[in-house]
Amino acid sequence: MDKRQDLSGWRMPGEFEPHAGTMLIWPVRPGSWPYGGAAAKRAFCQVMEAIAESEEVWLLADGEHMEEARSMAPRGVHLLNIESDDAWARDVGPTFVVRDKAPCTDPERGDHKEKYEKKILGIDWAFNAWGGDTDGLYAHWERDDKVASRFCGALDLPCYDAHPFILEGGSIHSDGEGTIITTESCLLSPGRNASMTKKEIEHTLCSLLGGKKVIWLPRGIYNDETNEHVDNICAFVKPGEAVLAWTDDKSDPQYEMSLACLETLESECDARGRKIIVHKLPIPVIPVTVTESDLPGYVFEEGEDVRRAGEHLAASYVNFYITNGGVLVPQFGDANDAAAVKILKGLFPERRIYPIEARDILLGGGNIHCITQQIPMA
Repeated sequence: MDKRQDLSGWRMPGEFEPHAGTMLIWPVRPGSWPYGGAAAKRAFCQVMEAIAESEEVWLLADGEHMEEARSMAPRGVHLLNIESDDAWARDVGPTFVVRDKAPCTDPERGDHKEKYEKKILGIDWAFNAWGGDTDGLYAHWERDDKVASRFCGALDLPCYDAHPFILEGGSIHSDGEGTIITTESCLLSPGRNASMTKKEIEHTLCSLLGGKKVIWLPRGIYNDETNEHVDNICAFVKPGEAVLAWTDDKSDPQYEMSLACLETLESECDARGRKIIVHKLPIPVIPVTVTESDLPGYVFEEGEDVRRAGEHLAASYVNFYITNGGVLVPQFGDANDAAAVKILKGLFPERRIYPIEARDILLGGGNIHCITQQIPMA
């Protein structure tokens, strides 16, 4: 699609809206997934199985791993031969926008009668491994940068080329009604769009995502190597209501970060002028860390970020994933696992809650939301 095309009338839907399915990428990168990714692959399959109970699932894999993915993936998953550098579907896949009232010509009537049909469009952002040469997590990301356009092509969906604007899907969140949330720590980081001002970045988000207002949270989750993506700290559960990662422990480095975000949310209104109701979602009581036994399983390439024993991983229950019929909630073997499930069940009473053991995904650097990307209804 010509990138000069006017995108007025398009909007980024809320993740709680009905959608067609979910895209994932088979985890094989040895610098992300220890011991050949055996545990991560089982976790991905558990995620896919839960998602497939209420919607379609598309799984991307390269030619070398296609048969492995086919043999392990749940029955009914659609496999696509598309290569990538890693498995972060949320960040490298297309960000979809929809147009609820799309005018089109009726060829039989020939009268240009306006029909009201939902249309979808994939936004293909530039991807540079969360910071490029400045603070990116690996040195080569060329295949990741092509995933969005190739996925749209495979499903015969229109794709808008947003290059050279650098963005990852996990760095933005929408209420579906014109409110976009993000973090300053991520989108204003020097490794992304350093030549642009905050206002210019905000204008780009609004013009491509149908945003009427951008709420800038100051920070994300402590030690989040994505420069603190918003999908780890805050998410809309419906228009006008959001969850925020929280701790009451003032000695925890997350306390001041979450407090700053709470103060921002309480001082702002959404795009429709509503005060946002904030539900606090606890972080794990015990930090999730890399252990000595994890380290021998990694194989890092030159220029890739490495793991260290004791490294604090960015565990957050806010990194849940909403399907048409359920909510996949990460679990860390922590005392707050049950509390997170209870809170989210109260916020999504009509959906089934799927507790998912997520440490093996977190070891790769992300969580359930990070490995999934929604595809709206066509």
